[in-house]
Amino acid sequence: MNVYVLQSALELARRGVEVEVFTRATSSSDAPIVRVAPGVLVRNVVAGPFEGLDKHDLPTQLCAFTAGVLRAEATHEPGYYDVVHSHYWLSGQVGWLARDRWAVPLVHTAHTLAAVKNASLAIGDQPEPPLRSVGEQQVVDEADRLIVNTEYEARELVSLHHADPDRIDVVHPGVDLATFSPGDRAEARRALGLAADEKVVAFVGRIQPLKAPDVLLRAAAKLAAEGRSAATGDSRPLRVVIAGGPSGSGLANPDSLVRLAEELGITSRVTFLPPQSREQLVGLYRAADMMAVPSYAESFGLVAVEAQACGTPVVAAAVGGLPVAVRDGVTGVLVDGHDPDDWAAAIGGLFDRGPDTMRAAAVEHAATFSWAHTVDALQASYGRAIDDYHSRHQPPEVPSRRTARRFSIRRGIRAS
Repeated sequence: MNVYVLQSALELARRGVEVEVFTRATSSSDAPIVRVAPGVLVRNVVAGPFEGLDKHDLPTQLCAFTAGVLRAEATHEPGYYDVVHSHYWLSGQVGWLARDRWAVPLVHTAHTLAAVKNASLAIGDQPEPPLRSVGEQQVVDEADRLIVNTEYEARELVSLHHADPDRIDVVHPGVDLATFSPGDRAEARRALGLAADEKVVAFVGRIQPLKAPDVLLRAAAKLAAEGRSAATGDSRPLRVVIAGGPSGSGLANPDSLVRLAEELGITSRVTFLPPQSREQLVGLYRAADMMAVPSYAESFGLVAVEAQACGTPVVAAAVGGLPVAVRDGVTGVLVDGHDPDDWAAAIGGLFDRGPDTMRAAAVEHAATFSWAHTVDALQASYGRAIDDYHSRHQPPEVPSRRTARRFSIRRGIRAS
């Protein structure tokens, strides 16, 4: 979500649209206002303690966060903003109030839905609380337009939250194609300390049951036990790289994957890395033979597209938006379910085929998900929201000194 907000804001600014991003300050050293690029302003709103908050405590800060947002707007002349775009349900609650106060349309992107997550819980995961489900329904009911990542997500909004299909716009997230691009695999492996002769499968994401990195480890243990590829006799050792930190329900057992690798007897075959910067991610994508995205739920799967942009095919669960992000049999393989046997077969089968045979197609497919394409669709949605809102409301004319439209973006109030 952070990548989505920042990259779309930067692209909007390049087109002459001024964007202000409101987010919760998570450190006393956060400056109240940060200009991250010409036309993009970030406001760090003080709402609650600076130290990390459990996500279940974040709703307690909605009032404080809303007050900070409204105070910022009060310093401007009336009519300063044209659109409020909220991301995640907590920000939707704030955007709902700001929409009424500022007399502008509210566009909302959920990114994830409690009902979807609860319907596909991993073993050991905790369901989302009713508070979130109720809050999401309220935002769906109030938003002037709803933006989703895929047609599949649009159908979920209609079936689970009875959203009006005419108010839904499908906008695929983008990828920074200038940053994520093919490169020298041998050099990338040397930088990471990986052997040149290993078969490398990588996982990038939050370490929590929802993302299912344990499925990859269990599949890797089965492949390691086989010792070689049955079809090709490929006896190169298998290496699994796990990059990310514990999050959400994964915080309760931060060392669970390390212990699982020990139990499976594959500790020597697994490399654990902390959360990576964008530049580090590029190196990891390039170093890997393939990426694994075994999530139980995924609204889109940006990691899958970033990896493909680097020429790395993807083995992904056939859930949510991943069938859009990955072309089955062309840029990777989709797996039905989370049975480690099925995942071992899919990963082994792709090694048998040769991941390199999919690299060119992966790059070509990823190129269709640029941030320019994303913002084309966002601007069209904003325009519809503004026109529809003004057709229903006829506000008094307000003098304005603006030369460009301003979009206010709420990023999810999140724990640090």
